[in-house]
Amino acid sequence: MKNNKIKKGFSIILIITIAIIICLGIYFFIDFIVNGAFVDWFENNYMITENRFLPEASDEVILHSPMWSKVKPLLLGVFIGSVLICVVIVIVVSHFVAKKREKKIVTDISQKLRTYMNGTADITDIFPREQAEISAQITEIKSKLLHNEQVLKEETTRKNDLIAYLAHDLKTPLTSTIGYLSILDEIDDMPKEQQKKYIGVALDKSYRLEELINELFDIARFNSEEIILEKEELNLNLMIEQIIDDFYPILKELNKNIELKTKDNMKLYADPDKLSRVFGNIVKNAINYSSEESNIIINIEKTDSDIIVEVKNKGKQIPKEKLERLFEKFYRADSSRTSKTGGSGLGLAIAKDIVELHNGKITAESNETETIFRVELPIK
Repeated sequence: MKNNKIKKGFSIILIITIAIIICLGIYFFIDFIVNGAFVDWFENNYMITENRFLPEASDEVILHSPMWSKVKPLLLGVFIGSVLICVVIVIVVSHFVAKKREKKIVTDISQKLRTYMNGTADITDIFPREQAEISAQITEIKSKLLHNEQVLKEETTRKNDLIAYLAHDLKTPLTSTIGYLSILDEIDDMPKEQQKKYIGVALDKSYRLEELINELFDIARFNSEEIILEKEELNLNLMIEQIIDDFYPILKELNKNIELKTKDNMKLYADPDKLSRVFGNIVKNAINYSSEESNIIINIEKTDSDIIVEVKNKGKQIPKEKLERLFEKFYRADSSRTSKTGGSGLGLAIAKDIVELHNGKITAESNETETIFRVELPIK
């Protein structure tokens, strides 16, 4: 504070000094350089010259007297001009001083910010009390940056772990496929029944291999692609019925069933391809993690502004700490890493992104008997 007062006083003295120097310069210019011309001009325009007889001197003399009607406006103009010149000088000097001060403040804050962001010192030790608002905002920014950095590290770790797991999982179906095909190639007279069995196993392993490879492509696409919506009017009932039909072979194999509860003409304005992926991922998740030979219920309701879709499946309760992370990228429950149902951990994350791009909301809840995924989408 003391330094600021000293600098302020110095600036005022500097301005006054410059004004005095300019006034002296004008005076010097008038008095010495254009003295004769100025005097002649002044006498011709603002002075009255006359001859008078002075009794005291017993002689005639030349008297000069000012023409006050002209001199007064001249003096007023000179005074106003001088004031305007001083004002202009003050404005110009103040502008440059303010610019310099602003630059210094920015540089000072930048240095303090760099010190705070790179160090461990408390912000109150770096920023003075009068900059409390700035320090509070910087603290909030740093907190968010650290949080985002931590989230990014966790996502990167999960992604790297996932790729490692998938790469490892690729070996199992590949090895099995090669093994069974080698046996079929070596034994020419293998019984038809055994041959059919081995071909079926090799085919199943090939399908699993295809799934794992698609998951690796999903990881690459999710990191590089931007989701762009192409909206149109669609019938949500027909879409979900089609999704159910697509899963029919899996449902039949697992002896499970999907029950759709809805009313006709559930229409909304949305991207059909993207929403199909959303509900496909949710239904697939429900099939994979529901109890054996159980029913999955899809309920569609409509409010004045939204359409609400609930997908319910019976199964093990998802712990609260895992439930909150279901929609994180690359997150999977530990038990699913080596299971046949274990995916890339991207399905629900992609679903969340797509729903939110539609200005909707997706949530999940779980209890001892069932898990419910709830999607809310605006009609328009």
